Amino acid sequence: MKFVTIQSGAEHHLGILQDGKGVLDVAASSKALLNRELPRTLLELIEAGAKGLDDARKLSEAAQMKTDYWKTTAGIKLCAPIPRMRKNVFCVGRNYKLHIEEGARARGVPASFPKVPEFFSKPPTTVIGSGDDIVWDARVTKQLDYEVELGIVIGKNAKNVTEANALDHVFGYTVINDVSAREVQRDHGQWFKGKSLDTFCPIGPCVVTADEFGDPSGHRLTTKVNGGMRQDSNTSDLLFTCPQILMWLSLGITLEPGDMIATGTPSGVALGMNPQAWMQHGDLCEVEVEGIGVLGNKVRRVE
Repeated sequence: MKFVTIQSGAEHHLGILQDGKGVLDVAASSKALLNRELPRTLLELIEAGAKGLDDARKLSEAAQMKTDYWKTTAGIKLCAPIPRMRKNVFCVGRNYKLHIEEGARARGVPASFPKVPEFFSKPPTTVIGSGDDIVWDARVTKQLDYEVELGIVIGKNAKNVTEANALDHVFGYTVINDVSAREVQRDHGQWFKGKSLDTFCPIGPCVVTADEFGDPSGHRLTTKVNGGMRQDSNTSDLLFTCPQILMWLSLGITLEPGDMIATGTPSGVALGMNPQAWMQHGDLCEVEVEGIGVLGNKVRRVE
């Protein structure tokens, strides 16, 4: 199944996204079709566990022939799947070999491959949804970059998990754009500041459940800027796989329902280009992961 978060007045509502039908507002339809209320947000659904997911499937089945309940995505505002994260978004740096090599070339240093995943995070204030603007403050950065990434959405508490059972703790997957201010990263000597400016973490357009997405290895990732291809790779090229990432991150750290992990970006970022083609005001950046969808955001410059 695919889940979205939609804007309904001043509230955020959980929606079921189905290709060919549109979006089903769970809060608006569950009382009428199932005679009971279902979780109103994606986070509530995830926390409800297997029962919550089963109820959502029953609602979708009950609505299949009820065309009045489905709305086209054209008339709906899609928000980030969890508009206000309870925690920072966990991220993995340098997790595709060619990206490691292009970054090393751009900085004039030898390429070195991590022996363990390199983690950082992005605060909740970075999170925006598909269609929202990436706000570029040119006083802060002149080197605005994109990074398409597969996002993992945690479904149940995970601590000290093994590689073998790691994916049992995953609710689903989404698309994340790890927007980056490259010279801010360099000047501060670490990744957090340059990755954490407001609006620098577009997420969406939906979350696909783990059973529908299948094996996270083998999915194509792409980035287009104004329609031109920049990144084109596959999750099979991850240096550390999704189970390995979960194993290392959960070692001594409790991952909770709704936590998200950006798993790293492949080669093709602006940093590695010659000349470096940083994003500019008015650019449309579209990042996509096969099996999930396209996450599109425009760049808006502020002074």
